[in-house]
Amino acid sequence: MPLPVYRGRFGKPQAERLLWRGGFGPRPGEAERLVKKGLHGAVHSLTHPGRERLKGPKPHDDNGNPLAPYDAWGHDELWWLDRMARTNRPLVERMTLIWHDWFATSRDGVDSARLMIKQNNLFRTRGLGSFLTLVTEVTRDPAMLLWLSGTDNTKDSPNENYGRELMELFTLGADRGAYTERDVREQARALTGWRNDWNDNIGPFDFRFDPDYHDGGVKTIFGKRGRFDWRDSSRLCVQHRLHPSFFVNKLWSYFVPTKPPAATAWALERLYVSKKYAVGPVVEAILLHPALYNGPRMVKPPAVYVAGLLRALKRGIDTEAWTWLMSLAGQELFYPPNVAGWDDSRWLDTATFRARWMIASHAIRPHELDSDKARLPDDAAKLMSRAETFLGKPAITAQTRNELKRFTRRSLANATAQWKKEQYPALIENALRQLLASSPDLQTC
Repeated sequence: MPLPVYRGRFGKPQAERLLWRGGFGPRPGEAERLVKKGLHGAVHSLTHPGRERLKGPKPHDDNGNPLAPYDAWGHDELWWLDRMARTNRPLVERMTLIWHDWFATSRDGVDSARLMIKQNNLFRTRGLGSFLTLVTEVTRDPAMLLWLSGTDNTKDSPNENYGRELMELFTLGADRGAYTERDVREQARALTGWRNDWNDNIGPFDFRFDPDYHDGGVKTIFGKRGRFDWRDSSRLCVQHRLHPSFFVNKLWSYFVPTKPPAATAWALERLYVSKKYAVGPVVEAILLHPALYNGPRMVKPPAVYVAGLLRALKRGIDTEAWTWLMSLAGQELFYPPNVAGWDDSRWLDTATFRARWMIASHAIRPHELDSDKARLPDDAAKLMSRAETFLGKPAITAQTRNELKRFTRRSLANATAQWKKEQYPALIENALRQLLASSPDLQTC
């Protein structure tokens, strides 16, 4: 059965949703340009973006100094946020964020920005290629080896941490009958042999496979016998009969908030296997699917929300405030809360929404209008149009637009004195920008 493809109108709202789900939102005019390409051309431009170019001002800290992502606190997070905001390959960068959540690794356990950024670049390089290659590379990745005790796993003292999560969280899923406790123990044996050295100046280094530390004996994994090693661990998981369904459903959940129809899931699984576990074709099929355009909205993760505001305003990283603001909003890049990653159902509550209000305020603050100098029209429709233009004319609901217009009219009606008539329009537009940037419409896509 062929995969369904969206056949409805592909206008600006649909292009915006595509750019938010498959990236970090549009720069000014980007959604309109995407509309001209049509659905297939738009999706193809995301999945086949060409060489990377970072467009816009180079990042710096509050004092104007270049970022030091390996050394300064929070600069690794700013380094990545800069890439999200300036990239011409938004889907590649979005997939990097997805894999960071999928293979959740935290600096709390790794304690090395250098190794975390190396892993980040692995996700960026392999993100749309073979999942088998990706999971194999993650298995030997130094940050992952430290995070899930890979270098503590020896033939004399097997450690089950990575072997268990490889199956439960990365490839097969829990409580599906995909593996047994014996499989966990045997995977741990297969994954033995990794070591590293330590230097007081640079920390852990020289990660390598040492046959003397590897259990070379026969193992039985998923009912198959062999002298399996770390490469076999990944291969056996990806070739397991229950892996395609796990992969498709988990990947789908990053783009669409409802489960895929049974026929769609089956067709995506067949596509995935027929393409030899390639990620790109499955992502492309999801981005073309009607459920992405007709289904309910999704809450933007904090990193996506911040990067999207920066893209809309064509603003670069020029402050370190984003680190603590994103933490308040519930997402610190390079610090997922646990090995299962972030819980997308908890992005919005009374605490985290306050952080989003502050994020919007910080984003628009450099562009704040001076009410003593700016002389704007005493016209509700024009002020509303100006505020929308400032944020790239995002698609908003009629309800949001009507509420903002009502606020604008009431505020202008209160300008009875001459000085109020002169200063209120600028103050109102500042308020409209803040209200629009923090509106429900811009928290979801």
